[in-house]
Amino acid sequence: MTAETETAAGTRRVPGGFPGAEDIRYPPVAEHGLIGDLRSAALVDTRGTIDWYCCARFDAPSVFASILDADRGGSFELAADTPARTKQFYFPDTNVLITRFFAEDGVGEIQDFMPVVDDSREAGRHRLIRRVVCVRGSLPFRARVAPRFEYGARPHTVRAGHGQAVFETPALTLALTASVPLEVAGPDVWSLFKLHEGESAVFALDRIGGDVAPRFCPLSEAEQQFNATVGYWRRWLSRSRYRGRWREMVHRSALTLKLLTYAPTGAIIAAPTTSLPERIGGERNWDYRYVWIRDAAFCVYALLRLGFTEEAEAFMGFLSEHVQLEVPTGDGAAGTSRGAGPLQIMYGIDGRRELPERELSHLEGYRGSAPVRVGNGAVGQLQLDIYGALIDALYLYDKWGQPISSAHWESIGEVVDWVCDHWDQPDQGIWESRGAGENHLYSRLMCWVAVERAMRLAQHRGLPVDIVRWGRARDAIYRRIMDHGWSAERNAFVQYEGGQVLDASLLMMPLAKFISPTDPKWLATLDALGEDLVSDSLVYRYDPQASPDGLRGDEGTFSICSFWYVEALTRAGRLDEARLAFEKMLTYANHLGLYAEEIGRTGEQTGNFPQAFTHLALISAAFNLDRALG
Repeated sequence: MTAETETAAGTRRVPGGFPGAEDIRYPPVAEHGLIGDLRSAALVDTRGTIDWYCCARFDAPSVFASILDADRGGSFELAADTPARTKQFYFPDTNVLITRFFAEDGVGEIQDFMPVVDDSREAGRHRLIRRVVCVRGSLPFRARVAPRFEYGARPHTVRAGHGQAVFETPALTLALTASVPLEVAGPDVWSLFKLHEGESAVFALDRIGGDVAPRFCPLSEAEQQFNATVGYWRRWLSRSRYRGRWREMVHRSALTLKLLTYAPTGAIIAAPTTSLPERIGGERNWDYRYVWIRDAAFCVYALLRLGFTEEAEAFMGFLSEHVQLEVPTGDGAAGTSRGAGPLQIMYGIDGRRELPERELSHLEGYRGSAPVRVGNGAVGQLQLDIYGALIDALYLYDKWGQPISSAHWESIGEVVDWVCDHWDQPDQGIWESRGAGENHLYSRLMCWVAVERAMRLAQHRGLPVDIVRWGRARDAIYRRIMDHGWSAERNAFVQYEGGQVLDASLLMMPLAKFISPTDPKWLATLDALGEDLVSDSLVYRYDPQASPDGLRGDEGTFSICSFWYVEALTRAGRLDEARLAFEKMLTYANHLGLYAEEIGRTGEQTGNFPQAFTHLALISAAFNLDRALG
């Protein structure tokens, strides 16, 4: 899979045919690949420009953010200094990204990667290597390194000499070393150089300070680091048990999920970016660089399915060491002890609870889509579904990974006891509505999952539990859903009690084993969802006009829902429809097999990129469809 674009000295051309193509300063979201070192990550577009990079961790202030403001965000440009077509691909079975330039006089490529190292001091360097190779003929190249610290708000000094440049602020210092001459131009560093066939050049960007000193990256070391990084990713991927029909896409999704893990704590983030808009010019721009309990739990499920138990174990460690259960007592109103739960819906990658949301008014946003936000104000919401997602993942970890410890069981018991007492509250739901709370069916469903999976686990392991009390709560939730979640008028289950709106999260009902996938009520719901929310295999979450969510504007189809639809069709035995819908969804991936959060009206990817939710759902849909097809 490749993508093509034209580049030339002094220009930033991108493919046409997408909304707003006249703004050539911003390539489409889908025209990017992701690299990382399990601590931070960078986006590289098909022109060879790094336009998003946060150092030294996913949620740190950006160093390069021209994807959010082409003029003030900062970037690391590296490209052939002559008109050229480009193609981009991942080195097979790795997260090493290759961008190739095809010009009249030669062919060259950039190999972008971040070494994954165990040594804590070297890991603190967060080295980003860009190796340029001329593979045929000869090519001139052009580099411009223009960091803009603290989301473009913090000025810096730069000093250069002897193939090295140091960019310095009080909070962060970066050192750029290069095997070609560097020149300072204001706050930036430039380089013009030419390579002949077989020649190469190396740029290495390091975080320095404390006990991490500047260090050059000779050509021989770049070669060694390239091989070591390739070896790391291939060893990791070799543990996959998936051998099905869609191996390339499943493995690319697995590699992407691994890139979104934060090695020091075992946290799993929802996406490595912030404020990429769900709709150009809209306000649905959020910061996803945090740990959503729901998203991370679903990731654990997807990785366990493929045989990656270490990631599940690391996430268990994150929960044990960095997330403190706070089980409230009392029966106050929502917003007091009754409204609060033992878990927040999200945490920082270090387990911190405070994630204050603020707007960066000095940045224009991707293609003018302000506001740019950092932090996330939804952190204080009540979303009851997270308990089912988490306990289901723990149940599967006990089944497919390692038996959970007695301490973990004590925590599970406290959580389930709380769910038994509080499952009937209004909440903001899985889609984090910023409108009024409702009695969401999906939240009830996942509360049922929380109790039911905990009961299974207790019975399988012989663990102590008030099985009668839990059983009563489980049955009460089931009856509530069946009695109040069903609309005779719509002949379908609906988004919330008393409403008539459909919601794609209902696709989880058979997936969670709440209802038979061939139950007449479910099949009627599946048909209704197909009529109301499905467009050429793509699935909308809900209709924001019919169910206001406190925000202006529409949105695109939500890709996790599209893969849920595939799985629901599969479980209903509609295999031809399921396979066609799945194959259609694969055509909406970018040239590297990556997905953003949503897909717009003309097939463009929108929202934060790449999104864990989408890739974990792809894995689950492929696994179950493959098994059903035999």
